[in-house]
Amino acid sequence: MATIKVKQTKSRIGAPKDQKLTLDALGLTKMQRVVEHEDTPAIRGLIRKVHHLVTVVE
Repeated sequence: MATIKVKQTKSRIGAPKDQKLTLDALGLTKMQRVVEHEDTPAIRGLIRKVHHLVTVVE
């Protein structure tokens, strides 16, 4: 299955608690960190929830 790379580009400071927990679930704990996940609908949903804080890296 394909993979997707996600990079945190904006700070979690000031974000609601549910968005902070979503970033934790994605494995993003610091700025500019890149993680790789399987490209599943569940991961796509997590990314959509915090799309303003992350970017998808090709």
